[in-house]
Amino acid sequence: MLLTAPDCFSSSHLPFASIKNSTAAVILKRFRLSSVSQTRTSRRLCRASLITSPDSFEVGRLIGSYGFMNITSYSGLRDIEYSSGDLGRLGVQDVGEGSVKIRLYEGRIAQGPLKGTSVMFKVYPGQRTGGIEADMMAANELNAHAFLQSSSKGLCQNLVVLVGGFETKTGEQWLAFRSDGKYSAADYAKLTSEKISKNHSAGESSWNRFEKEQILKRRRYFVIKLFQGAMSGLAYMHDHDRLHQSLGPSSVILNTIVEKDAAYLVPRLRDLSFSVDISFQNLEEDPGTFSEGLWRRAAAAGAFTPMEKRAFGIADDVYEAGLLLAYLAFVTFCEANVMDSLSLQRLLESTFRLDLQATREYCLADDRLLEAVKFLDLGEGAGWELLQAMLNPDFQQRPIAEAVINHRFTAGAVL
Repeated sequence: MLLTAPDCFSSSHLPFASIKNSTAAVILKRFRLSSVSQTRTSRRLCRASLITSPDSFEVGRLIGSYGFMNITSYSGLRDIEYSSGDLGRLGVQDVGEGSVKIRLYEGRIAQGPLKGTSVMFKVYPGQRTGGIEADMMAANELNAHAFLQSSSKGLCQNLVVLVGGFETKTGEQWLAFRSDGKYSAADYAKLTSEKISKNHSAGESSWNRFEKEQILKRRRYFVIKLFQGAMSGLAYMHDHDRLHQSLGPSSVILNTIVEKDAAYLVPRLRDLSFSVDISFQNLEEDPGTFSEGLWRRAAAAGAFTPMEKRAFGIADDVYEAGLLLAYLAFVTFCEANVMDSLSLQRLLESTFRLDLQATREYCLADDRLLEAVKFLDLGEGAGWELLQAMLNPDFQQRPIAEAVINHRFTAGAVL
């Protein structure tokens, strides 16, 4: 079966079965067509052409697997007194490992006009293993991609492309995405930091000073272009009334991690299983299962009307993008294991309460973090300026994604 949204696909002869409490919507059972291109007019027009037969695909090797984090509380700021409003604005959370485990496989399309196209399968477990949550996540992800790919503005190059999906006899949901790269921004940062550690172990004094400067220039350009591409994908989603809500270094796929090839770098956002529809009509109707925590935090921050909630959701995505920028600075430009995402978030949120000037002074005193500081210092502190705006404790003061793209740091003017 294929999970999709009722206003994205329709068929008069296919049996439908609704998923209770799901904003993602409908299960299409026994859907064995090789392709489908159908339309339906309701509150919006949605077109898509997806391969839905498992016979049309060939599955390759297992690439890896990963899980999701569940938000369990909002008590991340320990040893500090905050009001409920402050907690809502800061959005600090305790997290735990979720029950849904995702597997990734290589593959290719074996039939039809796209024969030979490489794909990456994202496999959600069946209900017996992952529960109803797994089906809802798969449905929500497919719904988000089908809607975004039906835009009259055409496909966004900074989002991964869904080409099809199907269900196995055991109930697993297989979503097939065009393979535009196997490394994530997290992979790039990890490999780069390990390379820095290796060079330091070999003796940095043996480096040619000019060569070191060139490496740093290439790295800075690569990281800024990576971040710019991620923000372009996010801006596209926001422009189409969709939040990402799961943005992080592992959610950005890269077609290359070779810094010399930065001119050809195209970052793409993936992992839309927690995406939220923020159209005014949806906000006035059913908020959906995956957005309950978001709207609780919105209410804590004083956002109650549909317009205020929409603004909070966009600002929440921008905040996560700010943490991504900090990660790219403090992991990519430092030795391995000097900083990780959780330690960095605690440093920013708990230790310095989102005061980026105080954070800079602290990091400046640690030689291991010096290159990260220098990177954000470009353009007379343009990186710190942008980071402070994106991580502003008051969601109403954060810039929209388009403004982040046009900032002199992201636009590359500092280079």
